Amino acid sequence: MAMQNGQVYDFIVCGSGASGGVVASQLAADPHVRVLLIEAGGDERVSQVSDSRVWMQNIGSERDWQFRSERCAALNGRTPPLPMGRVLGGGSSVNGLIWARGHRNDFDHWARVADDPGWRYASVLEVYKRIERWDGPADEKRRGSAGPFYVTQPKDPNPVALALREAADALGIRAVEDLNGEAMEGPGAGGIPNVPVQGGSERVSVATAYIRPRMRQPNLTVMFNACVEQVLLEGRRATGVRLRQQGQVFDVAARHEVVLSLGAINTPKVLMLSGIGDAVLLSKQGIEVVQHLPGVGRNFQDHILVAGCCWEYPEPQAPRNNSAEFTFFAKSDPALLTPDLQPVLEECAFGSEITGPQYRLPVDPSLAWTLAPGLVRPHSRGQVLLTGNRFSDPVRVEANFLSDERDVTALLKGIAICREIGNSAPLKPFVKRELMPGPLPPADMLNFLRNAAGTYFHQACTAKMGTDELSVVDGRLRVYGIQGLRVADGSIMPEISTGNTMAPCVMIGQRAADMILVDHQMS
Repeated sequence: MAMQNGQVYDFIVCGSGASGGVVASQLAADPHVRVLLIEAGGDERVSQVSDSRVWMQNIGSERDWQFRSERCAALNGRTPPLPMGRVLGGGSSVNGLIWARGHRNDFDHWARVADDPGWRYASVLEVYKRIERWDGPADEKRRGSAGPFYVTQPKDPNPVALALREAADALGIRAVEDLNGEAMEGPGAGGIPNVPVQGGSERVSVATAYIRPRMRQPNLTVMFNACVEQVLLEGRRATGVRLRQQGQVFDVAARHEVVLSLGAINTPKVLMLSGIGDAVLLSKQGIEVVQHLPGVGRNFQDHILVAGCCWEYPEPQAPRNNSAEFTFFAKSDPALLTPDLQPVLEECAFGSEITGPQYRLPVDPSLAWTLAPGLVRPHSRGQVLLTGNRFSDPVRVEANFLSDERDVTALLKGIAICREIGNSAPLKPFVKRELMPGPLPPADMLNFLRNAAGTYFHQACTAKMGTDELSVVDGRLRVYGIQGLRVADGSIMPEISTGNTMAPCVMIGQRAADMILVDHQMS
């Protein structure tokens, strides 16, 4: 159907990613409700998306927004890329496919700062059970088996993954069958991660699980290659959006609500372009201030991934499943309440733009493997800023990776743990030699970290939920001071979750849909 100015829908959902796709699908379950879902990218039905083993090919492609951070002083002035999905299904269509729900302490903290018990772990657990179609070890207390989103464990993992699990267990990082079970309530564990993969290599995404099954319904309209440029406001009420598709601009109306699910970079950008944000910063860009919310764009967080601790295989091993079949959660300091480290196996030689050439890492993924140290409870904070008052003006992202010395200390510990595991006896059959970084003096190891650290592809927290002066949305995800406008994506996290963020974002989308249905007496 051709888009025209002035078309009216009951709900407009902006962004088809891990949260927005769920919101739109759940609202469209009611045949009497007209839903518009707007996606800036295109069709996800291409081999680079559907084949779970080659997900890295999407990074830097047309299915990636290709954001970059400003120079990070603590990364030796590097400007690390910040990949973000630009395709139906968003990040769930291009990511590394690890389904990690988050730690119990994450959600209990969210509930406290939002003053809303619906975000507590016990409540969120019930939402996850409704989402999942879990094909793994039975756990009636924690896992669901009748939901729309298929999650399983690799049936034939790369043998190096099994050796890593054994080695980590010997080091005191307990090997478990299900990393989303009881393990996410304790001090840490290791094992084969949950993955949304069918038939050995077919990706399950929000696009395939939620959106595609409803796209033939007449009450759901999905727009591809359309950018939402601003929220339309009448006074302090959201009435629709302005979007651009193929060079044409359209204003589309929402009878009930607009939901922003554009991710932790574009959601604050569109809020600010709509006059919602820090009044001083908006005025500097010539934007009329509608609602002063100084937290918009602040509190940027991302897990930090180090590329990486790498070993050469004695015999080539081709990547399998999602090419990342082992991970573990551990504490860099025993005094911590929650695990802060999450290294992950990359079934290839994984280096940065500096360390890859420096160590002459092989391009063929079957020749080497990497245990990449990861920090999932970072203290460093950044921000998202406008550079102009048009959507076409590039956004300025200051990631500030490693700007807090506590993150440096934790990741140096993470590197040491990964090297100890990789060089241990259980890995001997899979190690011809250590390619990177090898034993280094402390100053050189610190420099290696600064040259190797970057994004874990998990940008979040820039429109946070809470009750303090920097909060952007309340516990029901409603934008403060604006009627008819919610945010549902990773930007609402007060603190980033402990682990890969796809699963929490799907949960956020489901909770948002539940709230909307209740608030509009549709459930």
